[in-house]
Amino acid sequence: MAVTEPTSTTLRDRVAATPRPAVVWVAVAAFLLLLEAGAFVHFVGTLAVDLVKALPFAYDPGVVKAFSKATTEIPTLLSRQVIPNGGYWNGSRYVNTFLGLAPAQAWMVRVAVVYLYSFALLAWAWVGYTWYRTHYRVADWTPRDDIVNRLRGHKWGLFGLVVVFMFIVMAVFAPALGPTTVEQNLQNPAGHQINYWSTESNSVETINVYSANINSRSVGTDNNVGVWSYDDYGRFHPFGTLPSGKDLFTFIAAGARISLIIGLFSVGLSAVIATTFALLSAYYKGAVDLAFVLVSDSIMALPRLLLLIMLTVVFGGTWVGNLYSGAFLLALIFAGTGWPYMWRSLRGPALQVSEREWIDAAKSFGQSPAKIMKKHMFPYITGYLLIYGSMTLGGAIIAIAGLSFLGLGVNPPTPEWGRAVNAGQNYVGGPSWHISLIPGLLITLVVTGFNALGDGVRDAIDPESDSAEGGAAGRGGGA
Repeated sequence: MAVTEPTSTTLRDRVAATPRPAVVWVAVAAFLLLLEAGAFVHFVGTLAVDLVKALPFAYDPGVVKAFSKATTEIPTLLSRQVIPNGGYWNGSRYVNTFLGLAPAQAWMVRVAVVYLYSFALLAWAWVGYTWYRTHYRVADWTPRDDIVNRLRGHKWGLFGLVVVFMFIVMAVFAPALGPTTVEQNLQNPAGHQINYWSTESNSVETINVYSANINSRSVGTDNNVGVWSYDDYGRFHPFGTLPSGKDLFTFIAAGARISLIIGLFSVGLSAVIATTFALLSAYYKGAVDLAFVLVSDSIMALPRLLLLIMLTVVFGGTWVGNLYSGAFLLALIFAGTGWPYMWRSLRGPALQVSEREWIDAAKSFGQSPAKIMKKHMFPYITGYLLIYGSMTLGGAIIAIAGLSFLGLGVNPPTPEWGRAVNAGQNYVGGPSWHISLIPGLLITLVVTGFNALGDGVRDAIDPESDSAEGGAAGRGGGA
């Protein structure tokens, strides 16, 4: 399709001149999002419910229960209601499973469809970017094009992008990905029942989920439900079970959401603080820069692990410590103790741009300091912010898992990967090796993915960097 010459410098007028690509892209994007609108609403609703529960003056059990039920009942295409896997064998066939398939096969179908849908969304976002470049961007070329092209050819960075994307999908679609629900299998097993085929009586019987979990524990040679296996009640466990008999995959999927929320919030808050302080110190220099140096050095001089443990214990019993099972408090602590490291990474680039001629020109034209920092300095350090933010997020995930391993941070019984590693440490050398090894490997893979993505972004922005030339400098900085 030929590119229509724009008659105006505003994007709105360019879209009005050539509306078809924009209309088609928006229509398809809206359709894709509506298919899973319920999942996104439920994700946000879960956060809102946990916030209200932590505020005694605002907590109304009836309202919260009604709201939770309303968000859960919003229809979605990729849900366990549409593609169920929690059925049972009745002696001749499977009942209440998708197309009568075995639970393992039905679960694999749902997982495959969820990830196909997610990658379709990602692909359509890329189509939108290419259509914008073709139909609506005034310039034929911008430096951003070279950055994108270099990232597309960066195999290590693309590996990181795929790993990070799959981790985010697991967090967002955790309720659909798990072979069972968090409510039924992890939080309130005593309040649910399941049907199963009894080989002793050759009939369908009913059992409480709590009792089924107790009889499905993985505690070594005598009792173990391993990877990719069924328990005695016909329930499929892709990653096996925990020592409590709860499903490990459901635990890991729900724990991914906790790790992502804490990591994103803590790194986002650290980025805001670090960026603000870096711009202020670079613009004013002198006493302002010295003050930030002293404050950051004071925080960095403290033993961070000891500080994290102390603050977690001190504030754990407050209303802040109850927000999202302690995740909000953990994010605040990470942000409050982690911003100096990101600030030091951004301070150098900010000082460089503050010496440019266009900054002096902006000052001579009488622009305010806030406007100069926002319009002329901040865009220069954005790339560095993306790099160090990605690597810092990987480090935050390790720290979260480490605190959970020690029994701190996220309040039980909320799932967290480090708690699973701790639960299985006594069984590493036996048949129940999966309890610690699988979440440990996933932690390593996800952190490596964030570091790889950060490396890819850095090399795309700065092709003269050490790692872009084949060196190893900077690898694994987020850990």
